Amino acid sequence: MRAPGRFITLEGGEGVGKSTQAGLLTQALRTQGLDVVQTREPGGSAGAEAIRDLLLTGAGDRWSTRAEALLFAAARGDHVARTILPAVAAGQWIVCDRFIDSSRAYQSATGELSDAEILSLHAVGSAGLMPDRTLLLAFDQAEGAERARARDGDAGDRIGDRDTTFHTGVSDRFAAIAAAEPARVRTVDASGSPEQVTSRLLAALADLLP
Repeated sequence: MRAPGRFITLEGGEGVGKSTQAGLLTQALRTQGLDVVQTREPGGSAGAEAIRDLLLTGAGDRWSTRAEALLFAAARGDHVARTILPAVAAGQWIVCDRFIDSSRAYQSATGELSDAEILSLHAVGSAGLMPDRTLLLAFDQAEGAERARARDGDAGDRIGDRDTTFHTGVSDRFAAIAAAEPARVRTVDASGSPEQVTSRLLAALADLLP
C-alpha cells in the first residue's frame, strides 16, 4: 500500500530562515526515503509564479490590502490545484515555504481585513485546504530584520520592506494563530545553527513520519 502524502508548511516573519530550512528539511526527509517536493508561495506553479511578480515588485502601495489578498488567493488556488494536490495524491510529501497562514498574518496585520475574510477567500480559491503540519519558525524580530537586510541589500521586496510596526503586527498574528491551532501549528526555535534548527523541525514532525 502506498504511504500517504503529507503537506508541510514553513511559516514566520522576515529573516527567520524559512527558505534555508525548506531546503534542508527537504534533504533530511529524502534521506529517510520519502519522495519530497519543495515549493514556495507566492509561486509553485506557472500561473502562481506569474502572479508572484505582480505581488513582490513595485512600490509598497502598488496594491490595496484587499487587492493584494485577492492576488494571493488566486496564486494559491493555482498552486494547490496544479502542484500540491497532485503530489499529495501521488504519495509525495510537500514542503512549502509559506502558505495560508502568511496571508492570515500579513493581510490582517493592517486591520483592514479580518481572519475570517481571508479564510473565506481561501475557501473559494483553494477549497479551504490546510496543511497537515505547519512549522512556525520563531526568531527575534529585530535580528530577523537585520538578517533580511544583509541578505537582500537594496533588492528587498515590497512586502518585506514595510515598516517595523507592520512586521510587529505580523509576528503577533502568527503567534495568535499558533496559540489557537496547536494541533496543526508547532512553534520551532529558529536560533542556533541551521543544522540545529532542522533537527528541531524533524522532531516537530516525528508523529507524522512513517
